[in-house]
Amino acid sequence: MTVDHDILIIGGGLNGPALALALAQSGFAVGVVDALPRDTRSDPEFDGRAYALALASQRLLRNIGIWPAVVNHAQPMLEIKVTDGRAGEGPSPWMMHFDHAELEEGPMGYMLEDRHLRRAFLDAMDAEPRITTYTEEKVVAQSPDLSGVTLALASGQSLRATLAVGCDGRKSGTAERAGITRTGWGYGQTAVVCAVAHEKPHHGIAHQFFMPAGPLAILPVTGNRSSIVWSETDSRAAELAAMDDAAFLDALRPAFGSFLGEISLAGARFTYPLNLTLADSFYADRIALVGDAAHGMHPIAGQGLNAGLRDVAALAEVLSEARQRGEDIGSTAPLARYQAWRRFDTATLATATDTFNRLFSNDNPILRTVRDLGMGMVNAMPGLRRNFIREAAGLTGDLPRLMRG
Repeated sequence: MTVDHDILIIGGGLNGPALALALAQSGFAVGVVDALPRDTRSDPEFDGRAYALALASQRLLRNIGIWPAVVNHAQPMLEIKVTDGRAGEGPSPWMMHFDHAELEEGPMGYMLEDRHLRRAFLDAMDAEPRITTYTEEKVVAQSPDLSGVTLALASGQSLRATLAVGCDGRKSGTAERAGITRTGWGYGQTAVVCAVAHEKPHHGIAHQFFMPAGPLAILPVTGNRSSIVWSETDSRAAELAAMDDAAFLDALRPAFGSFLGEISLAGARFTYPLNLTLADSFYADRIALVGDAAHGMHPIAGQGLNAGLRDVAALAEVLSEARQRGEDIGSTAPLARYQAWRRFDTATLATATDTFNRLFSNDNPILRTVRDLGMGMVNAMPGLRRNFIREAAGLTGDLPRLMRG
């Protein structure tokens, strides 16, 4: 049996549901193919994973109806402090300090736990009659033609739509089946992700501490807890992952410092190999790519999910306008407009994160002096500092309607 939709989304992570809701609220009939079971997506237990949502991304969640369900779990990010140094020696006296008070719009962003965001997406999709979800299903083939695209599922079912969108991550099967090649490289780094509880309040301040092997991000979540993203060499990260909790905390403390008092683990630990991967095209015949399927970058600036959500807002706007003009939404013209809107922006962001990682993830004394002076200069120039703050908040560039105030 073949089931028809206007648009099929492959991937049920975060970008996929956000796109499904944005499209459904524009009147499209949407199908979401998710390889994972629903119980996995809706697990209510805290596991330490959280996301830094820029202010523009928060606006998107508000405009698609998600924000009211998660606002009580969101921690505003009021300040960001960026420092350089070595574990156990403390940070350099030079720093960049960004304060939300320099914005008129409010906090620079919010930290939100994975479990709350995923559950809100599931509930919202359940309540939207234009969305059909196919859980525990895997796409094994896609066949575009002049009028649409057919997806073959591992269960034997076929789904058909005018357009299919790959939201299926850095190793996107959608992109591979479409013959879209990728450009990128590994960093020899792995991110160790967890959460810690601490004695003292964080006051909504996010910290980024650059060490020779990679940055340590300490990101405030609700209560006296912080989410940790610790980029280390692959070999050292493997050692950290194999440690018991007590040994891991002993390894973390010299880098974390004592400014929040005694710390303890508050959830599981995860590891993610770090690499840069950019799709050489964001579309093919009857296919578009969104989020990590189109661009995966270093988490050094915390912009991965935010870049994906900007893809979501841009693609939803392009497709809605194309339909209003009577265009075929799966044809080359609207997909080329989507790529023109998003590809340069994501390539620029990927280049910036790559450059920052190479500049800061080393112990070269000359580079250390240059970057410390650079941070001091940015911090001393209000106009330049404000530009950085607006960039962190996602308020620069050509914003899609769903991300405007």
